[in-house]
Amino acid sequence: MKLHDDLHNYYEKVMLEKIVERKLHETYDEDVMADFCCTILNQLPARYIRYDVDMEFYLPQSERQQMEERVDVAIEVAIKQIAKKKQFTK
Repeated sequence: MKLHDDLHNYYEKVMLEKIVERKLHETYDEDVMADFCCTILNQLPARYIRYDVDMEFYLPQSERQQMEERVDVAIEVAIKQIAKKKQFTK
């Protein structure tokens, strides 16, 4: 059985949109961003899809808004964790 290369977690797209919207990728270096993204995604349920266009077409607006709100909360938690980590590494 071959897994498709186009399978991915739709939350990754939502997370990246929010990161760019908030310009967080300009705040942290690549290493911190990798940990930051893992921290965010580990708080969210997986929503695997093949094609973004299908999700965007069939996803009700209310569900998309709920997903965005979950990502916002996860980002806030990750920001707090990074701040705590920085305190301990000084």
